[in-house]
Formats: sequence, C-alpha cells, structure tokens
Amino acid sequence: MVQLKMGVMEMVEAARGEIEEVEPADAIREADDPDTLVIDIRDVRERRRDGYIPGSFHCPRGMVEFWIDPDSPYFKPVFDEKKRFLFHCAADWRSALTVQTVNRMGLAGAAHVKGGLKGWREAGGPVVTDEQ
Repeated sequence: MVQLKMGVMEMVEAARGEIEEVEPADAIREADDPDTLVIDIRDVRERRRDGYIPGSFHCPRGMVEFWIDPDSPYFKPVFDEKKRFLFHCAADWRSALTVQTVNRMGLAGAAHVKGGLKGWREAGGPVVTDEQ
C-alpha cells in the first residue's frame, strides 16, 4: 500500500483553514449581486446530469489555474473582472482545494460555497438544466 505524506481529506481540511467558506444561504443571496460570479468547477458531465446554478460560469477544475493566469494561452477574461468569485463543486472538497490554489496565485475575491451544489440545493437555491 502506498504511504502518503498527506491524504486528500487532510489536504481539504488544511485548505479550509486558509480560505473563506460561504454558507449556502449567504451564497444564494450573494449570487444575485452583479459583482459576484459563481464559478462551477465540476465536470461537464456533472453539470448535464445534476444541473447548475443559473448564471454560473463553468470552469472545469483541470483548467482553473490556466484560465485565471493572464500569461497563459488559455486565459479567460472573465477572471480579469473586478468581481467576487464563489467557486463550487458537488460537495465542496474540490472547490476548497481550488480556492486555496487561486488564493495562492493571487486571485482576489475568491471564496467557496460550503457544501457545494448539494448545500446550495438544500438551502433552497435554484438549479436549472439545459432542457429548461
């Protein structure tokens, strides 16, 4: 068996100590602010299967660092806007690690939705599908 120095849950807990976590009910209110952008880092298949937060910007987890770096050929101008960025995934593990990374890179205004899409739904947040 592989002996890791740190397991994924230890990494997530360490990230939680360095980032801002937003309660789902607060994230629902913030999402209505035009100066806030919800960033969905889930896989495209998850978005299709489980729906997504209306108005969210899809940025797959594997591309986050490349899309926010202005020196990257993959840079997306949306990350150059002066906005608050609320990242989320399905549960909140991936988004915790993502926000830790983008904070370290220097992206201002980044936080994550505690509980992810699951928490958002449980708090009564709207979710749509492409069929709607």
